[in-house]
Amino acid sequence: MKNAAIVLAGGSGRRMGGDRPKQYMELGGKPLICYCLDTFESSFIDAVILVCKNGDEDFCRREIVQKYGYKKIKAIVPGGKERYDSVYNGLKETEGFDHVFIHDGARPFVSEHTLERCLHYVEKYGAAVAAVRAKDTVKIENGDGFVEQSPDRSLVWMVQTPQVFDRDMIAECYEKMKRDEKRLLDAGVYITDDTMVAKMYADVDAKLVESSYDNIKITTVTDIVTAEAIIKRLSEA
Repeated sequence: MKNAAIVLAGGSGRRMGGDRPKQYMELGGKPLICYCLDTFESSFIDAVILVCKNGDEDFCRREIVQKYGYKKIKAIVPGGKERYDSVYNGLKETEGFDHVFIHDGARPFVSEHTLERCLHYVEKYGAAVAAVRAKDTVKIENGDGFVEQSPDRSLVWMVQTPQVFDRDMIAECYEKMKRDEKRLLDAGVYITDDTMVAKMYADVDAKLVESSYDNIKITTVTDIVTAEAIIKRLSEA
């Protein structure tokens, strides 16, 4: 079985502030994106497709791939306007692979243990997604800012990445979704993650795979403080 990872690193990082996209910000002595790339490099993953911001290809090749000596990065491709456009572009480079691990480059602390668990379940069910159980009580509003529902917290999960699929299945789903893009947008349907695409076009439910609360997404300056604490703790373990 051949496994590919698509690492999405095309965000602008507007919520972070500053003039450098968050995926290139230095964290603990190296760019943030390198943490997850290190994990994929040392894991069973056979190839990595790095999806960057359009125009950043040469920078990534020089300052990420060559500088840090990554051997598994098979291609560097430009992202698109939306996250799903970037995934679609990455999927084009994964023909011939059995499974694809779609991961946000802004999640630096994905572990090999999580990758291994996701592999086990994607082989069994065709789709798997890293997630953690909700710690807080979740409320659903009625559209006017008032509580309408209180879901059973024991059934609520916070979804992370990687989101992992049978490669041919998810590629076919994305082809169909791209053909339907205008109709979906006109209907107010917004694709926010890959499991939605698998469900909409293949009726495949992803298996929730318990991950780690360390697998945070770096979005704001506060997340950087948390990330630095995680790095310190992991280095002392």
